[in-house]
Amino acid sequence: MIPEEDRPPAWLADYGAIEADIQAMEDFATGLAKEVDSGYGPHLDLVTASMLTPLPGAPNFPELQAFLTHHHEVQSVTYSNTYNFRDGTGQFADAAKTISHEYRGSDAFSRARVNDVDRAFDAAQPSPELENGTVLP
Repeated sequence: MIPEEDRPPAWLADYGAIEADIQAMEDFATGLAKEVDSGYGPHLDLVTASMLTPLPGAPNFPELQAFLTHHHEVQSVTYSNTYNFRDGTGQFADAAKTISHEYRGSDAFSRARVNDVDRAFDAAQPSPELENGTVLP
């Protein structure tokens, strides 16, 4: 009997089996991690340094001050997203690598379960939580 968590949704029940290519998953994980490390990582410091450039205040110009406040909020979210993309992509690659290592040399289709995938994502390093959603000074 197939556990409930591994049964396909009703609309997909008649589509048949979906098989996973474990070697392709491992190759994907390795390529993804390499691309983040070599293609995204080196530019991250340059981009975030640009975002950390302080802008002068405008205490006697309320419209400009409102713009600068909103700009700082958007800047903070963008700054967080640049790091979260790197960290989240790394988590995704780690989870794919964990699953591929666990099922290499076996009939992964018959053994892999949804819980195994969930555990692999839970075990991947989580992104650091940001205080109040902002990291800028």
